[in-house]
Amino acid sequence: MRLVVRVARSAGLVILFATVAMAGILSGVLLAYAADLPEISALDNYRPNTISRVHAADGQVIGEFAVERRVVIGYDDISPHFRDAIIAAEDGGFNSHVGLSISAIARHLIRDVFDAVKDAMARRASRPSGASTLTQQLARNLFAEQIGFRLGDTSLERKIKEIIVAVQIEKRYTKREILTLYANQVLFGHGTYGIEAASRLYFAKSAKELDIEEAALLAGIVQLPARQSPFVNLEAATRRRNYVLSRMATEGYITDVEADTAKQKPIVVKGRLQLPGSVAPYFVEEIRKRLEQRYGAQALYESGLAVTTTLDVPLQRAANRAMNRGLRRIDKRRGFRKIGRNVLANGGTIEGFKDPRWSQPIAVGDYVPALVEVVGKPAGKPGTASGAQLRIGTHHAELTAADFAWTRRKNAADFLKAGDIVEVEVTSIDESAGTLGVTLEQTPIVEGALVAIENRTGHVKALIGGWSFDRSKFNRAVQAYRQLGSTFKPVVYTAALDRGFTPTSIIIDAPVAYDAGSGQVYSPQNYDHEFEGPVTLRHAIEESRNIPAVKMMESLGPATVLAYAKKFGFNEAFPPYLSMALGAGEATLLEVTSAYTAFPNGGVRMTPIDVLNVMDREGNLLEENRSQATDVIRADTAFVMTNLLRGVVLHGTAASAASVKWPLAGKTGTVDDNTDAWFIGFDPYLTVGVWTGLDEKKPLGRTETGAQAALPIWLEFMKEYIAGRPDPDNPPLFEAPGNIVFIPIARTSGTPIAANAEGAFSEAFISGTQPSH
Repeated sequence: MRLVVRVARSAGLVILFATVAMAGILSGVLLAYAADLPEISALDNYRPNTISRVHAADGQVIGEFAVERRVVIGYDDISPHFRDAIIAAEDGGFNSHVGLSISAIARHLIRDVFDAVKDAMARRASRPSGASTLTQQLARNLFAEQIGFRLGDTSLERKIKEIIVAVQIEKRYTKREILTLYANQVLFGHGTYGIEAASRLYFAKSAKELDIEEAALLAGIVQLPARQSPFVNLEAATRRRNYVLSRMATEGYITDVEADTAKQKPIVVKGRLQLPGSVAPYFVEEIRKRLEQRYGAQALYESGLAVTTTLDVPLQRAANRAMNRGLRRIDKRRGFRKIGRNVLANGGTIEGFKDPRWSQPIAVGDYVPALVEVVGKPAGKPGTASGAQLRIGTHHAELTAADFAWTRRKNAADFLKAGDIVEVEVTSIDESAGTLGVTLEQTPIVEGALVAIENRTGHVKALIGGWSFDRSKFNRAVQAYRQLGSTFKPVVYTAALDRGFTPTSIIIDAPVAYDAGSGQVYSPQNYDHEFEGPVTLRHAIEESRNIPAVKMMESLGPATVLAYAKKFGFNEAFPPYLSMALGAGEATLLEVTSAYTAFPNGGVRMTPIDVLNVMDREGNLLEENRSQATDVIRADTAFVMTNLLRGVVLHGTAASAASVKWPLAGKTGTVDDNTDAWFIGFDPYLTVGVWTGLDEKKPLGRTETGAQAALPIWLEFMKEYIAGRPDPDNPPLFEAPGNIVFIPIARTSGTPIAANAEGAFSEAFISGTQPSH
């Protein structure tokens, strides 16, 4: 009891002298701690960690990198409602104090003394409570290390240092500047710092646009962001918001009526806790690696770089759709794979199962997980005996035999059982009935890649590096070296054109054997294992005949052809073997797509680039990039080669694209055993390459050629690209140089005929190489 009396007497003395002695104490403490305190003038160049943003060519954000998600803004960009709310909630005397609140400190001292009494009676250690002003909180946030702040640290020494720093901040900066620093620095939960980033996270709007109840919510979160975020605890967030609204009314910032009205409004979070994935994750990852290598990780994740890239978002979306559908088609042709997940097998229940995807909006065309509830016709309910009943969130769907016909099963019971989790595509939605129309899908194991390059500039407009960035970060567009197959043949025939051959030159498609050394014989075969005898060079490339290509390489000499490959931008040292004519060498999709841009671009290849410029947070230009031009071949050779590749689309292995009323040209490619399928094609403006295959070098399937597997993806993408152009009904032309002449010839024999003769075909020749009548 004596101990309690002594403590009480001490409390009275503390209260009596606290306010009188405060100024003297601060003066003495300032001298004692001055050497350990930070330089407040450092705030003159306030540079907190901010978000580095990667922008598409049109300015859309396609990627962000940050340790702290923050966007620094000025005082006038902060909603007045938030300025009022944060002062009312955290520091009602902000506009009048000098960095600390004497009255608040006195109140907390009294509380601490009485707590000390209780703790003494209970024989436990006591800790002083807080009385922090906004300026003290700012000091703690900005100079935590210098003032020795650690989470949970309430020591007197730390508190004194914090007060001194706060007073110094108040002496140097205006209230307006302090409030701006605070609003940009404070944590709002979920790794988000500053009011601007918080406004975007919670309400998908700028800080300037916040209304009263939104501002009150964000001001309330600051106290305990981990517990009072509406994403974590909506009830706690509502209580705290309403408290802030009451404080705003008490402080006179709003009326009681306004406060009561705002309290009645439900919290509607319009932002997303999980940021949507990038439209071009493989492209953005390439940018990230490049920036980190050049500027370092600290600059990338903390310094707020602004990066403008070449990406075209509409084209990237078109590429994503084409690749998704194309790989699914290929994968289905490879056959149905056994269902790998069943909720009942893992001890779950059909009634209790929920999938996280079901909490998100579902639209027609989405691919979503579905739970098999019943296989066959449920008792007393509609359905078919051969189908299955599915649940997708609150919706139900019937999977009929037609919806899984590609599996080659007639009854769902042959491959499904209750509790299975399957993937379906949503084909229709009936909200009134709570039902969905669906078809069965499966996640492909087949991989694919796509690159689209603007011919004139070398700008990479779209890039896909695989089926799923989440599944595999390996970028098959730029990292995977795969055999080229027949996509290499245009290099061979380009060298031939420069050596005097023409589209009507005759090559004998007949069996041939070459001494490969060590007693080995190289005997190339055509894909169809047939021989056509004398064929024109045009026919050989249109139908992708192998033996004429090998014979042409033999005639020119491997060294000559491989020198052209280097000019086209292939970096690998290809071996000087005749099999190179058939694409035995390996290259990346980016390399071969870039090589093809020389044909529609008058023989000039522009080095592919993906970054246009990089600026720092102040808008200073750090780098600016332009593609480098390389003269690969003459313009007349390029045009004749383009005309030949146009024939591949109109009459040859890519004839399925002939129906598109647009100038398209390109070349299919298929590697032995159908392990790799390619199509590289272009129009006058854009060159697009597509590759499909498996990461492990195994056959895709007996019929999975370049024309069957890769071309449909390319064609679907090109159709969207053409439809989105400003001139879809006014096709451009591949412009012929002045020394190109057109002669009517017979397609089969390649001999000149009358222009009006049956079967006449207008062939392009470099002037002086055309056949005479």
